[in-house]
Amino acid sequence: KLATPDVSMADLIGDVDPIKAATRRLSYSDEGVLHYGIIPRSNRGIFVINELPDLQTRIQVGLLNLLEEGDVQIRGFPVRMPLDLLLAFSANPEDYTNRGNIITPLKDRLDSQIITHYPKTLDEGIRITAQEAWTERDGPKVAVPALLRGLVEEVAFQARRSALVDRSSGVSARLSISALESVVSAMERRALKTSEAAYPRIADLQAALPAVTGKIELVYEGEQEGVLAVGRRLIGDAVKARFQALFPKVHVRKARAAGKAAAAAPAGEADGPYDPLTRWFAKDHAVHLSDDMPQAAYRLALEEVPGLKDFVAKHAKPASEEERLLLMELVLEGMAQHSLISKEEDGVSTQYGDMLKQLMGTDADEDA
Repeated sequence: KLATPDVSMADLIGDVDPIKAATRRLSYSDEGVLHYGIIPRSNRGIFVINELPDLQTRIQVGLLNLLEEGDVQIRGFPVRMPLDLLLAFSANPEDYTNRGNIITPLKDRLDSQIITHYPKTLDEGIRITAQEAWTERDGPKVAVPALLRGLVEEVAFQARRSALVDRSSGVSARLSISALESVVSAMERRALKTSEAAYPRIADLQAALPAVTGKIELVYEGEQEGVLAVGRRLIGDAVKARFQALFPKVHVRKARAAGKAAAAAPAGEADGPYDPLTRWFAKDHAVHLSDDMPQAAYRLALEEVPGLKDFVAKHAKPASEEERLLLMELVLEGMAQHSLISKEEDGVSTQYGDMLKQLMGTDADEDA
């Protein structure tokens, strides 16, 4: 039984039935006029009440004697109910729903309280999401690689760590499920539009933004920043975390100085793994990627960056061509998240370029 505010004692336990009294010509003082509710009718079974805090307090009180002594009063009739019944209740954490609470005497009569938890590891979360998400569809065949599944799951993990989100229970367990379904839908849309196979891209993560914003509860600081900004930050943090797990560490000091020194450094004296890539962007080069661009154009745009293909092959060892392209885009996105290169978006396309040029352009626009 789903607990809603309109659930009554008559629904759960019973009440006097005037129709039965009139049909059988019984007095209201006769026990034959009683009509029993769903709990007595569930004898020798398991009866579950879902969302228990939504049940009105007076209805919760009516369950007390039923759980402890096995007797109730129905419109003045004392009724003994030796039920062979297992009663179970479920509820979200009270600080998440803010709709009601479970009265203390009822909690005291429960034999066991089982507190569930979020997935403790990324692999555990990936398995749960894969089990629950609707990804096997009748449309274009979509293969979701482990890398993309890990990125989607990492968004939920980052949300549970974020200071802008209620850490105790402000992240719905369905966030990663809905996010993965949205990402698959984005891949299907592109496949239908380009008449090609559905291959994954990092840009598909932006399709998960509505799933993220609708399934997080923000603290005051998060509300001030705005749920869309927080959602984009969580997706960026997820990309950053997976990037750090697969590729060499980015030193903060070098990241800050990369834009200033890349253009001036000689071509063979790279002091970090990302310097050859940032040096290429510093020479007024850019990479333009679009959600709807064909796979061939997508590959050519990524392979235009010299050394990017070899960098991915050295550190990640992709198993397929599609995974290699996905990792190449992950490198660019991860570098942008570490401020090694710039990133500009207009809703349908993304451009990666030189960070210093973007900063100087911003300063020039402000001066103008």
